[in-house]
This record gives sequence, structure tokens and C-alpha cells, in this order.
Amino acid sequence: MNEKKSKPPVELKHLLKVMEKNKYVFLVLLVGMGILLWPSGDGAREGVAHQATEPVEHRLAFCLEEKEARLAAALSQIEGAGEVIVMLSLRTSLEQEVAVDEDQAGRRATVTISTGAGTQSEVTLRYRYPEFQGALVVSEGADNASVRLQLTQAVAALTGLGTDRITVMPMRSGRLYVPNQ
Repeated sequence: MNEKKSKPPVELKHLLKVMEKNKYVFLVLLVGMGILLWPSGDGAREGVAHQATEPVEHRLAFCLEEKEARLAAALSQIEGAGEVIVMLSLRTSLEQEVAVDEDQAGRRATVTISTGAGTQSEVTLRYRYPEFQGALVVSEGADNASVRLQLTQAVAALTGLGTDRITVMPMRSGRLYVPNQ
């Protein structure tokens, strides 16, 4: 028996020639696909997925006490400021504008979408964050004009308030008053 070696089909020969000519392009594509498919060990993708499933209201929550505490912590780092207490007043609260559909009869209805499992959610067009109306800063170092100016400028930068809406007062000596303690 005379066995012949099977020859590759013409199409396969052509494909091999094309791959040989463009081997670097195919190598770059292969490496790119490998990087895209490589699992990340830092949990970054899980965080994105978690954030997408978390209700928007939780991600957009506005807590005035938290803002005051963060601002006080930042201001207390200014040299000479010492201990700092911040109180902020709001002109407006957190508002949510939802989509509304009006039919030909003039009836209006809130637009909702299905979120799965038989539940529906309103379609939000826009969120409006609260606007600050004024700020009071009480600081141990507010007796010093330079510290007072730095505190005023920092509050203005972080809240968007004009300096005329920010009051910086010196803290009284002695024990700090903390309500409900």
C-alpha cells in the first residue's frame, strides 16, 4: 500500500500565509484578549456590580451631620485652628425630579420601569443636591485674624458659600459643650 500524505486544502494554505504575514497583528490581538479576559483579584469588578445594584438613593444620600463632621475635621487641620465645630444651614433639601408622561386627555402619570421580580421604580430625570445657606465655624484659634481668614476661605471653597455667609467665632475656654451627654 502506498500511503499518500494528505495535503491541506487550498483555503488552509491561504489562511496560513495570511497569518504568517500578519503574525504580529494576531499576537497583539491575542495579548489584548488575554488582558480583557484575565480575572482581576482586587475585587474592582465586584464593586462596580455592587454599586450598580445598590439603589440610587443610597448612593446619593445627603447627611448634613456627616458633612459638618468632615468639614470640621478638615478645618481642624489648619495650623492654629485647634478644635473646630461646624454648623451648616440649608436653603434647600435633596430633591428628585421624576419623569412624567401626559396623555392626550391631559392626565399625568409618573413613568416607571420594571426592576425585576415584579417591582417597579420611578424614572428619575435629575437629582438636586441641597444648597447651603450659611455656616458657623467655632474654633479655638479664631482669635487670630489669619486663622479666621483661612477658615473662612476653606469653608467658602468647600461649600460654595460667599464669605459674607460664613461666620467664624472663637471657642470659649474650658469644657466643650456637647448636647445629650
